[in-house]
Amino acid sequence: MLQMLSYEFMQRAFLGASLIGLTCAIIGVFVVLKGLSFMGAGISHAAFAGVTFGFLTHTHPTFMATTFSLLMVWIIHLLQGSSHTKPDVPISIFYTFTMALAILFVGRMEGYIPEIYNYLFGSILSITGQDLLLILALSTGILLTVFLCFKELHFISFDQEMAEASGVPTRTLVPLLLCLVALTVVASLKTVGALLVFALLIIPAATALQWAHHIRAMMAISATVGISASWGGVMLSYWLDIPSGATIVILATSLFFLSVLISPKRRER
Repeated sequence: MLQMLSYEFMQRAFLGASLIGLTCAIIGVFVVLKGLSFMGAGISHAAFAGVTFGFLTHTHPTFMATTFSLLMVWIIHLLQGSSHTKPDVPISIFYTFTMALAILFVGRMEGYIPEIYNYLFGSILSITGQDLLLILALSTGILLTVFLCFKELHFISFDQEMAEASGVPTRTLVPLLLCLVALTVVASLKTVGALLVFALLIIPAATALQWAHHIRAMMAISATVGISASWGGVMLSYWLDIPSGATIVILATSLFFLSVLISPKRRER
């Protein structure tokens, strides 16, 4: 372990894993409680479309991923309020549309650009100091926003209609929560990849739900699962030379199924 930490790239990997594991776990609690799991998958596809557009147009891929993700969030939010369809229909449309855009952009590129696949599958061992600073900035902003708006986000996650009747500004807070999910996805692209980031949003929170009866306990357990799976994924990917993003998600999934089997809630039922 000490020998592993003597390498700078491993130090960056562990720091990045800690930040992403914590941020995804905290935001994932609200995603799970509010039933936004499919939204996370849609945002990850939009973010990858932004990455590919960035490489195609020679602009910063993270900037374009942020732009595409936030644009998708706002369009879906507007459509859910104005269209005569169920909420999951606009998400399904953009889920496929943005992936089709990504395929189109990749097809228009000249030559092979291997870095694109780091954003698709994740490569936490290759994150740079600049990547780490970006993750730190996004994670700090996201977690600070959650801290400042915790009571309101808690309320709308359990009962949005009651929150609105009580005077909580749900028309502002719901888009804010969706934007926080989008920024969390963008921050996680380089570590776990667009295909797997929504799993890291959902699985730690779903695992915590097997144990906790209160949202604060749920956040603590979710953060523990997220960081533990991320650290374990980094170590295994280093020792076994296997993809880091997939390893992190497999470890988190294993913890989820273990929790389902031995959960005190299951015994109570």
